[in-house]
Amino acid sequence: MISNQILKDTLDGLKAIARVDFCVMDIEGKEVASSGGAMSECAFEAFEFARSMADSQEIQGHQYFKVYDDTQVEYVLLIDGVGEDVYTIGKMAAFQIQNLLTAYKERFDKDNFVKNLLLDNLLLIDIYSRAKKLHILTEAKRIVMMIETENTRDNNTLEVIRTIFSGNTNDFITAVDETNVIIVKDLSDGDKPKDIEKAAKNIESILEKEGFNGALISYGTVCNEIKDVSRSYKEAKMAMDVGKIFFDERKIIAYNKLGIGRLIYQLPIPLCKIFIREIFDNRTPDDFDEETLVTIAKFFENSLNVSETSRQLFIHRNTLVYRLDKLQKSTGLDLRIFEDAITFRIALMVVKYMQYMESFDY
Repeated sequence: MISNQILKDTLDGLKAIARVDFCVMDIEGKEVASSGGAMSECAFEAFEFARSMADSQEIQGHQYFKVYDDTQVEYVLLIDGVGEDVYTIGKMAAFQIQNLLTAYKERFDKDNFVKNLLLDNLLLIDIYSRAKKLHILTEAKRIVMMIETENTRDNNTLEVIRTIFSGNTNDFITAVDETNVIIVKDLSDGDKPKDIEKAAKNIESILEKEGFNGALISYGTVCNEIKDVSRSYKEAKMAMDVGKIFFDERKIIAYNKLGIGRLIYQLPIPLCKIFIREIFDNRTPDDFDEETLVTIAKFFENSLNVSETSRQLFIHRNTLVYRLDKLQKSTGLDLRIFEDAITFRIALMVVKYMQYMESFDY
């Protein structure tokens, strides 16, 4: 529905053109928005007029008009003054507000539809019938993007982002919770993965310029039918969560680039604890000293290359071999053997996942 601020801005704009004061009241005679002027004393007259059969009426120096939502009276528009010119201005103003009401109602209906679509709250037959009614294409290339910023919980964030990205009328921007803003983005047939990543980077750049610092953006995979939009949303949501755990240095994360982190994220915590206990016995990676952790990280970073790792750590090759031997004795895993290295790498990721989940009291 139209916000009071939108109505006030509209009335202020009309006043600047027509040089008369306007006031919008609800059908109970309560003022909703005004361009100025003392018309609050007209509450009773507005209440009575809303229940009359007339569409417009002159009452005690004011012109009254009804604004309809379909066939129901939604607002009463008052203009300070009477006469033929005032009547014409009033008809035009009432028409403008009624069009605004229709447009915002349609947007509300679409927004409600998209929310339920994302959350899988619609039957398949309802998806297609409602999409047709709302003039939304059922077969189109789309992808769901999720945006989280430091001030996402601010109530104005959704509207600000809608304003920023209002250029493409085929995009849908909404929120299903107070944490994230969702963009169901329309794609062209020629768009490739690199084009989608570029679009995400453009969004990040624009948000940063608008003061949305620390924005995180995730996105799912492309869907070609409207029924699959919810799948892309779930993928974007998982990408956001997995990205925070395993790729905290990235600001943009795609679902199809989550790698093994996507599998680990779906493991039950009790199973993770059993796995870690089998690998590290009663220890955890946190028990290793800083030197060992740095050595392990650099060794993985250099694809298990002993020479390159020792060079980058500024240590002798034999010193690195000694550290790896020491780690093997304490864990039973030799990181120079690919299978052991994979096991150790997964174990580190599992520990990181467990720590993240436990921070939310899971």
